[in-house]
Amino acid sequence: MAVTDEAISKIKDMLIRGELKAGDRLPPEKELSERLGLSRSSLREAVKALELIRVLDVRRGDGTYVTSLDAKLLNEAVAFVVDLHQDRSILELFEVRRILEPATAQLAAGKMTPDELQALRATMDGIDENTDVEELVAHDLEFHSIITSAAGNDYLGSLLEALSSSTVRARIWRGLTQEKAVSHTLAEHRAIADALERGDAELVRALVTVHISGVENWLRQAL
Repeated sequence: MAVTDEAISKIKDMLIRGELKAGDRLPPEKELSERLGLSRSSLREAVKALELIRVLDVRRGDGTYVTSLDAKLLNEAVAFVVDLHQDRSILELFEVRRILEPATAQLAAGKMTPDELQALRATMDGIDENTDVEELVAHDLEFHSIITSAAGNDYLGSLLEALSSSTVRARIWRGLTQEKAVSHTLAEHRAIADALERGDAELVRALVTVHISGVENWLRQAL
């Protein structure tokens, strides 16, 4: 094991054992390196790596702290990787969405408040074939985000948000615009909203499955 990997592993063990908790300040570098039996340089590299994936927060002049370890925060690294995916690997991401998103929407059915349902429908106001791609992407992200949030599972929600690349969505909506298929996609969104309002969990799951599968099939042809 590389020394930096060993250092990361030892800090992770401290978190797992509860020696370090969310919001805690790490001991000074010299003290921690001696305690873990590591060189200060390898510890420094480990801290940099853990800062990148949002586990640690280095505050210049104040020390290094454990972040909130919030699911959304930790999944930012996943979102970064998702944006780098291209061509065939995008289809694998959609396969994951096809598994997770219908189940998430099913959880949301019956839980959505009147305000959330109103906000969901409001995302579709003013959207049509003439809407530019940037606004279509914003609508799509907000529409699915409201449903995911209503499901009430932070880990599931943050993972889906990380998988919902705005870069990929822009590519899809650009294609749908060119094929004059925006109205069809919006009709699917309205049907999902109607089923959510009725609290029909099974119908919601089926509609979202068809919706995600349709986009996935379009992507297969486009790539």
